[in-house]
Amino acid sequence: MSVLSRTTLPHTAVRTAVRRTSVLGIAAALLVLTGCSSDATDDAASTIVRTTTSIAGAAVLGIERDTATACPAATAPDAGAGPAVKRPVVHTAGVAEVPSDPQRIVVLDSASMDAVCALGLWERVVGAATGIDSPQPSYLGFGISEIPSVGPVSAPDVNAIKAAAPDVILGSSPASADVYSQLNAVAPTVFAGSDPVYWKAQFALSGQALGRSTAATAQLDRYQQDARQLGEALNAAQTQASVVRFGARDLEIEGPATFAGQVLSDIGTQRPPVQRLTDTITAMVPADDLSSADGDLIYVMFHGASGLEYGTEVMKSDQWRELGAASGNRVFVAEDPIWSGNGITAAYAMLADLQRTLNGYAG
Repeated sequence: MSVLSRTTLPHTAVRTAVRRTSVLGIAAALLVLTGCSSDATDDAASTIVRTTTSIAGAAVLGIERDTATACPAATAPDAGAGPAVKRPVVHTAGVAEVPSDPQRIVVLDSASMDAVCALGLWERVVGAATGIDSPQPSYLGFGISEIPSVGPVSAPDVNAIKAAAPDVILGSSPASADVYSQLNAVAPTVFAGSDPVYWKAQFALSGQALGRSTAATAQLDRYQQDARQLGEALNAAQTQASVVRFGARDLEIEGPATFAGQVLSDIGTQRPPVQRLTDTITAMVPADDLSSADGDLIYVMFHGASGLEYGTEVMKSDQWRELGAASGNRVFVAEDPIWSGNGITAAYAMLADLQRTLNGYAG
């Protein structure tokens, strides 16, 4: 799959209607789900963001995000599924013979949990690896946060996983070189991949691992349709949206191939010329010249608490305030676990954010 492709797979939608956001009259609900990241270490900053209405004059998104029904009802298994039926799944670490309709699932990271949630199977999860600061990303809802831990994402506890008696284990990438063989000895283990550039293909592979290829493809198709309709309703092609992310002491442009960049592309939003990266996924914004961060509006993300601290400092500077979007009151703080996400649940949360803000003003 091409790094910059956004049409290689049929893109689809999740019907997890957390709340209806149909300014545009889309029949499908735009889900107010918050997206997944590959680790929950960003949750500390996310918590700060969700309890604050503005940061350095920028409006914070997600304050009213309702996650009470974030995951839909269980989707149907693929045709021919049965208790004794197993199917081969080719994945990033090998080939696994998985049950056609798994009943006991262990999840190794939040990106995989995004897929499990989207397919309506979270209540079958008997154990999940957790992040440092939070059991699971808050956008997935309270119920998922209560799933028993099987150790940290960076070092899952094989004994705890064995005790959970799963019939399938799903993750993005092995935490260490030898963990795959250890896990595969417990239950069929599938690693779908961890690069958000390929999030659509990874969701499709997760659907295979969970015996729901047909449901995953249908959801991707509906997502593509919903994104296109939203873009048309918002006249998205007339807007050049900047997306940037603050790290501990740096600021990056999130290019078209990033997760956020792909969702923007899916609704037809344009990017400022300097942000139309073709040879790289992200690019640094020089500290002494912030002009490449500007656009008709700016979406800002903070990578963890240190990113929040540094970003707040920069956004209070005269140089930042002289940017057109900042002086025009068009800067929005996006939830990092969503906009740096890796899953269809996160993509729908982005659509909900874009619907409210693409033609709007902060405050």
